[in-house]
Amino acid sequence: MRRSVLFVLIVLLLSTGFAFAEEATLIDFADLIADYPADAPVHNERTLVDYSIAAGSSYTEEEKAEMKASLAISSWEIDLASSSRNVVTTESSMVRQAIVREGATEFENQGVLGTRVHFPDGPFNSWAMIRPPFEIPAYADRDFLQDDGSLSVPQEESGRGGKFDGIGVVKNVGVLRSLSMTVYGLNFPQGISVVLQDENNEEHEIFLGYLQFDGWRTLEWRNPNYITEVRNRELQTYPLYPKLAPLRKLIGIRVYRDGATDGGDFITYIKDISITYDKAVLQLERDIDDEAVWGILQERERSRREAELRRLGNIQVLRYLEGRKMHDPDALPAEADAAAN
Repeated sequence: MRRSVLFVLIVLLLSTGFAFAEEATLIDFADLIADYPADAPVHNERTLVDYSIAAGSSYTEEEKAEMKASLAISSWEIDLASSSRNVVTTESSMVRQAIVREGATEFENQGVLGTRVHFPDGPFNSWAMIRPPFEIPAYADRDFLQDDGSLSVPQEESGRGGKFDGIGVVKNVGVLRSLSMTVYGLNFPQGISVVLQDENNEEHEIFLGYLQFDGWRTLEWRNPNYITEVRNRELQTYPLYPKLAPLRKLIGIRVYRDGATDGGDFITYIKDISITYDKAVLQLERDIDDEAVWGILQERERSRREAELRRLGNIQVLRYLEGRKMHDPDALPAEADAAAN
């Protein structure tokens, strides 16, 4: 009996190409619901970053305490191709947080990323990139929000660089075997792809297919160059830390419009993105936490991460100032005069 059960298990494992592959969620937008501050949520507390380093000395501590950004769904942005960028298309293209209705057959009461792209009516090809508000750091330490509004890293998280693991970043990725996206189609003919970045900062775009269907569907790409037979693989060994730190990071989601199709509004909803891959290194229980001792990986990214935060901060500070200068139709005359002064 035991032999027959063992034989069946072996057959099942050999019959599926994904038996020994690792599966991970690259990003799940249900985890990026706005939940901070509690009274009027606009940010996602888990992914908060502080960009006040870009602010000048003229800002008060209270104003600097508000200078935070996160990966909350509504903070994501849409970049249109230069040929499609004008006042109307830019103003009408946006990302919104959407909640699946109660009683739905799938993802009931869960948050998803809703996208509206306004393509020009002209008969030419175009694209739009749905991207996070800042480049997702691969080796940022997990920090926590304090009562005074500051972010601090506890001792046990220092040097681990796991703040965005599973939230746009997957580590220890060897060969990609497949990538899938759960997306809601509304019978639009647009195509969709995912743009990833590896540990060498090289970008890879994976086209998943077209959205000409109704309802939820999982679009999947399978690596045509994946070698399933171990005997046919080129076997090599590499130095481990810090040489071997392979990863995949989400850069954005690109939507393509064919010039032969109608322009105007395009709408879709995205739930999550997952990958299946071979591990680069077996996750054995190591005697020493190399990164916690040396911090080489974080040091490599530090200058790049700080430059990105400064760029983000400069943009957000300019937006903050522009918002202060804009006319508020709801303001009382006395309040408007005070704001102008």
